[in-house]
Formats: sequence, structure tokens, C-alpha cells
Amino acid sequence: MTKATEEYGADSIQVLEGLEPVRKRPGMYIGSTDERGLHHLVWEIVDNSIDEAMAGHCDTIIISLGKDGSCTVEDNGRGIPVAKHAKTGKSTLETILTVLHAGWKFGWGWYKVSGGLHGVGSSVVNALSTKMEAWVHRDGKIHYQSFSQGITDGDIQVIGKTDKTGTIIKFHPDASIFKISTEFDYKTIVNRLRQQAYLTKGIKLNIIDERTEKRYKFYFEWGVKSYVHFLNKNEDTLGDIFYAEKERNEILVELSLQYNKWYSNNIITFVNNIHTPEGGSHMTGFRTALTRTINKYARDKGILKEKDQNLTNDDVIEGLTCVISIKVVDPQFEGQTKGKLGTPEARWAVDGVFAEKFLEFLEEDPRTAKQVIEKVFLAAKARLAARAARDTVIRKGALEGMTLPGKLADCSSKDPVKSELYIVEGDSAGWSAKQGRDRETQAILPLRGKILNTEQARIDKIFANNEVKNLIIALGTSIWESFDLSKLRYHRIVIMTDADVDGAHIRTLLLTFFFRYLKEVIEAGHLYIAQPPLYKLTKGKKSWYVYNEEEKEKIISEFDITGENIQRYKGLGEMNPEQLWETTMDPEERKMYKVWIDDAKAADEIFKILMGADVPPRKRFIQTRAKDVENLDV
Repeated sequence: MTKATEEYGADSIQVLEGLEPVRKRPGMYIGSTDERGLHHLVWEIVDNSIDEAMAGHCDTIIISLGKDGSCTVEDNGRGIPVAKHAKTGKSTLETILTVLHAGWKFGWGWYKVSGGLHGVGSSVVNALSTKMEAWVHRDGKIHYQSFSQGITDGDIQVIGKTDKTGTIIKFHPDASIFKISTEFDYKTIVNRLRQQAYLTKGIKLNIIDERTEKRYKFYFEWGVKSYVHFLNKNEDTLGDIFYAEKERNEILVELSLQYNKWYSNNIITFVNNIHTPEGGSHMTGFRTALTRTINKYARDKGILKEKDQNLTNDDVIEGLTCVISIKVVDPQFEGQTKGKLGTPEARWAVDGVFAEKFLEFLEEDPRTAKQVIEKVFLAAKARLAARAARDTVIRKGALEGMTLPGKLADCSSKDPVKSELYIVEGDSAGWSAKQGRDRETQAILPLRGKILNTEQARIDKIFANNEVKNLIIALGTSIWESFDLSKLRYHRIVIMTDADVDGAHIRTLLLTFFFRYLKEVIEAGHLYIAQPPLYKLTKGKKSWYVYNEEEKEKIISEFDITGENIQRYKGLGEMNPEQLWETTMDPEERKMYKVWIDDAKAADEIFKILMGADVPPRKRFIQTRAKDVENLDV
């Protein structure tokens, strides 16, 4: 037995509180009970194995999706301790899987760094599963224990001998908790595990879908450098990929970046393999060092003259793809979601490591340095043009008393939490929406025609576009360097367009704008898509509003409705104010989609394909999906 295995025993587990609340309020522990919450169960168990890998005790993890609806996670780590726990009197395995917060992360630091909520997550998954089984290979024996809805079926048993070490956890999600679906999505799991494999270089991650016999294996020797290569695989890149890995002040910094010819940037940060979408101190350290280093290089080479103003951070991040991954003992996060790192030491560790290594990179690779400098100087030129356009907008607003757009029919409520903004296609639908709305809480902004395609426009062109400008003013947040989410005037923004090709195009243009320039609004959960009915069916004095083809056919069959009694709504303007209210705007009856960003990279690629200047990828996208389109209205 190794010293690490000896130390990693029953006494390393500290119990904080019980498990009872989990089944009563599952959303408090996994966020939701929809598909996101369902897959969160997988992440919790996988993260436990990832922690073993980060500690150097595991190099292979196998995830299997069973035909019986189960998920099995197997690793070749040390194996969960099985001896009796002094405080609970139960086996340590049982303690971990049945007592909330009974994890070694909360003990005496058996993981120097930890990403998952090891032990905490295991018990939550157990509580939300109809059945969980655990096999522990440890001390030359195979130990087994099973549970039902978090309750132990019996004592831990020794069922065989082994020369391996590791843990196998198999669980069946409880359909009474996950009422929408208990079916795991293979693609969702593959995407998440790909990311984890990039962040834990040298680990082998195998995914097996027994339902379809699909298999996928991940192994990345170069860590986040491989990740940047993947993120930029469809981009027109500039120069070579930069990579650095170094420990400073007991913080391990691993960082990679590469520029491309695009206008937007994609900077992804992690702490102990936890994604930090709101950034934090490590992001601050990187951005500061990037701006300072490029300015220093440009001045040292005489490219940036003494009389010239320094390049800004907005200049140097345009077209940048970057992955920052740090490992830190006891990270301090802001908020419950771990979305933002607060550890101040991380800023100086990232700043120091990156500034030193990136300056060396630029000096040693003049070809890449030249392309980077040309890129950031072009961005600076566009920034100055954009600022001039923005200042014109601000001056115009000041002269007009900072009034809201004339086309906006605002709501009387000044409370953003209660207020909604409907972005409506066309004046006709805008009129119906204005007449039918709840004037207390619902504001209406009609759009005239199609807004600017912001995927193919720099920021200066965006500020000059009237429809986009009106939308920015109505929202109150501004965009670009002056964006402020706290000034958002409506906490529910609803895109409401016609159910035809033009309506779909306008909706996509708006989604592109929000994704590229107001992503924080989406991430905060404020953006929605209205779902107006496709049909109105009538039979005598009775009528039905129908939202999909399946529902239409069912009602037609059940009530024997003939063709002349079927009205197809192609435009919102075809509805009178009362109909628009009761079908699409009444909070008690309406149907809406909430817009989320589950996979930022996939979303980025889709917007570039659909709205970018490159035609062949868009043509391939349409051709491969044409067969899936039903009842296309042109």
C-alpha cells in the first residue's frame, strides 16, 4: 500500500450535514430538473474522477451510457475509502454516498486542488437516482454496496479479489424527479468531456454509448494548446499558437492563445477545471499583461511612436482565441455558482507568467509578432472610428434630452424585474402588440425591416445603424466598452417575429447581435423567443390555437375539422390585438423559449456559418439539413 493510499482513509472524511433536503428541493443542488440538471448528475460523478487525475492518481476514466437508462463512471484511481468512519459508524463509502457534504474536499486537503464537489456531488446524485451501485477496487479486494433513492440497500460487501484500484459508480436517474426526460444526450456528454480532457492533459477519457454503440476517446498531450487548436480549427488564423505552463507562488498557470482574422474574441477561463464564465482575478491578470506586453513590444520595435497613444485592451483582444487554466489551492469564488474567481494572488501569478513568456514568444517568432501587431493596429483604427460614431449618438441623445426612441411604446413600470420588452417585426404587428399589451409591464419596440447583420460589421457600422441604435438605447445597457448590465431596463426581452422565412431571418439577425455584443444579457437569462401559434382551428363556436403540426393533426382528427376551418398564421399582423394578447403575450397562457448558451464554441460556429461572409459552409449546412424542414413558408 502506498503512502498516499494510507493517508487517504476513513479519517480524511469530515461530515457537515445530512442528505434529507435533496429530494425535496433538487433544484437547490443541481440547478434544475430539466435536461441541464439531468446531465449535472454525470458531471458530479465524473468530476470526482477528474479530481483523482489532477492529484496524479488516475489516468483513465470510462463513461458508459446503458441501454437501461443508466450512467456508469469508472476510474483507475485509488478507490474510495471503505473502512468504518469514526463519526457515522458506517462505511466511508456509505458515508460519502448518503451524507451531504461528507467529502474529503472538506477534510484535511487530500486534494491539493479540487475541481468537482467530491463527495458532495456523489450524495446528491445518489439521492436523485432510483438506484445507485458502487464497486471499489482497493486493498486487493472488490467492495460493493447499492442504494435506492439515497437509502442503503444493505451493508458494504466484499465480492471478490483484485489487483487493480479504482471506483465504479452506476446510477439510474429518478423519473419522478426528472419528469421531462431521463435520457442522457451523447453529444452533450462528449462536448463536456472533450473540454475536461483538454484541461487535464495526459488523461484518457472514453465515452461508450451502449444504446447506439457509439464510442469516443479523448487524449490530449498538449493540454490547452490542443484546446486552442480545436477552437480555431475553422478560423483564418494568424501565426503560431502560443503556449506557456509555469508555477508561480504555488499557482500553476497553463495558458494558450492564437489570433485569427475575426472581429470577436473567445477567451475561456478555468480554475481547477471549473469553468469561470464571469472571469475574475485570473482574467484581470491576463488582460492587463496582454495589453502591457503588446504595447511594450510595439514601442521597443519603434512601431508605436512615443507620441502615439497606447493600444487598449479592446484593441489587443479582437480576434483572440485564448484558454486560461489555473490550479490553485482553496480558490475563493464570488457567488454560489463559482462563475467568478476572487483569489487576488491568481491575478499576479497569471500576469507574471504570461508577461514573461509572451514577450519571449514575440521576440522569438517575428513572423507571428508582425501579424499580431498588424491585427491589433487595425482594431485600434476601427475603435477610433466607432468611438466617433458612438459620441455622435450620445451628443444627439443629449440634445434631445436623452429621450427613448420614438417608436418605443414604453411600459409604465420603472422596475426592471417586472418590465418586459417585446422586439416586434413590422409596424402592423407592432400596432397589434401595442394595443393588446399590458401597458403596466410590457413595452413594444417595432423594427422596420431587417436589422444590420452584425456578424459582418465592425462596431463603427453598428453604432451608425438606426434600428440597432434604437434597440441599444431602449435596453439602456449600451454596448462595447461602455456596456453595463446593471442598467438593463427590462429583465425579460422577447423577440417576436412572424412564423415564416423572413421572420426566421430577422430572429437570427437579432440573436446574432445579442450573442456578439450583448452576450451577458443572454447569460443572465434575460432573452426569450416568443412562440406565436401556427394555426387557428374552429368547429362551430369552439376554437383552438395550435403551436405545432402534431397538435394540429390530433385536433383535426379528434374533432373532424375540415380545411376551410383551418387558419394558418404567417404573420403576427394577421392577429387582432385580443388574439395576439391571449396567444402570445398573456403571461398566464403564452409559450416562450428561453435563450441559453450551452456550448459557446458551437454557438460561435453556427453564427459564423449562418451569418458570415463565407458562402460554401452555409450552403453545406443548408443542404445537409434540408430534409428536416417541414411546411416551409416562403
